[in-house]
Amino acid sequence: MNKSQLIDAMAQDAGITKAAAKKALESFQQNVEGALKKGNKVSLIGFGTFSVQSRKAREGRNPATGATIKIPAKKVVKFKAGSDLSKSVN
Repeated sequence: MNKSQLIDAMAQDAGITKAAAKKALESFQQNVEGALKKGNKVSLIGFGTFSVQSRKAREGRNPATGATIKIPAKKVVKFKAGSDLSKSVN
C-alpha cells in the first residue's frame, strides 16, 4: 500500500474527503517527526513505538573492492510493533 492508497482507505473508513484524510496523515507524519527530532518516543498502545537510537561509528568494507571504509555515527529511527499489531499479522 502506498501513500495515496492509504489516504483513499482512511477517507473511506472515516467517511471524510480525501483532502481531509491527506491533511490528517500529513499532520500525523509531521508530529511524529517533530517528537523524534526532540528525542521523544511516540507510543501508540497496541500499534507500536517510534524512537531514535544512536548508532556508533564503525568500519565497513566496500563490497566491490574489499577496501576498508569508515561509516560515520548517526541517529536512526526505530519502530517496535505493539502486541496487537504483532498478533494481527500472525
